[in-house]
Amino acid sequence: MPMTDDGVPVHIIGAGPGGLATAAALHERGISAVVLEKSPSVAASWRTHYDRLRLHTTRRWSALPGLPIPRSYGRWVSRDDFVRYLETYAEHHGIEVATGVEVDTVERGDDGWVLHANGGRRLTTPVAVVATGYNHTAHLPYWPGREDFGGELLHASRYRNGKPYAGKDVLVAGVGNTGAEIAVDLAESGAARVRLAVRTVPHIVRRSTLGWPAQANGILCRRLPTRMVDALAARMARAAVPDLAEYGLPRPDTGLYTRARQGAIPVQDVGLIKAVRTGKVEPVAAVESFDGAKIQLVDGTTVGPDVVIAATGYQRGLEDLVGGLGVLDERGRPLAHGARTHPDAPGLHFIGFTNPLSGMLRELAIDSRKVAQAVARAIS
Repeated sequence: MPMTDDGVPVHIIGAGPGGLATAAALHERGISAVVLEKSPSVAASWRTHYDRLRLHTTRRWSALPGLPIPRSYGRWVSRDDFVRYLETYAEHHGIEVATGVEVDTVERGDDGWVLHANGGRRLTTPVAVVATGYNHTAHLPYWPGREDFGGELLHASRYRNGKPYAGKDVLVAGVGNTGAEIAVDLAESGAARVRLAVRTVPHIVRRSTLGWPAQANGILCRRLPTRMVDALAARMARAAVPDLAEYGLPRPDTGLYTRARQGAIPVQDVGLIKAVRTGKVEPVAAVESFDGAKIQLVDGTTVGPDVVIAATGYQRGLEDLVGGLGVLDERGRPLAHGARTHPDAPGLHFIGFTNPLSGMLRELAIDSRKVAQAVARAIS
């Protein structure tokens, strides 16, 4: 298979969906690529997600280029089935994955890029693709006093299922999709009490309405004016989602699309609405600080849970890898994404670092082909 002009394959960092999709798209154009993965297998981060996780995007719009997800996996694909799909995908496309290779830093070389990896490896390539994942590094806020908390404190990335918390009083801090689903899982698994600490009230949407998936709305609206989408979404919410203000979850003041463009994706209802209305999950104010066995909330109230699960999101973790190249914004996100590269970093691509309403997997599948096209033009 042809390589780049100097006979060196494109190097892709990360064997998740973005890295595998890009490798397959490059192979489709006859360009050799090697995927570098620090873990022992592909889809490493997906294997560690909580047990009940299912994709919030449909099977059809979650497939990567060149291989559909089997119909037997159902419309909403489970975590384990998606991992199985990624394993099959790598085999199907004959993707070369070098496991156990952790790239520490990327720097400019004489004719491209130098990837410094564990074991003293120094890998050179004219084209590098960073696909280390949107959820790379767990973010645990520094709440004052948290180190002296008398109970158990863990990040949501360490949560697997609710069995260890049966009979316990649990506070879930953060009401994104992960926090909402973990709260429901805890309630259904027999936790004695489940509180959900809310800093910013989320938009809640039905995963599907009369068979029409919420993702389809995101695809249809992605090029419409923000104000128009905000207005349409507000009408749909009033028709499909009950007002939960009396339970501590009022409707947000800021529009859905406005919030999405700021990085706040709506919460898909997988049982939260029912759990809140029946009192199995209690929304409370956000965490302010810890005081021994007690936790102070921003509204002045105090709670004393046995366990705190921080569903407080992730960071991209790109600063150590490429922070010295001037290719990141003030929030640590790539300034150029997909087929585009930063003017000061030609041949350095990023994929999988956006989370649009139309679906991360759908968009990175599209981006992977655009990256392959850009690479093919660059080396032709």
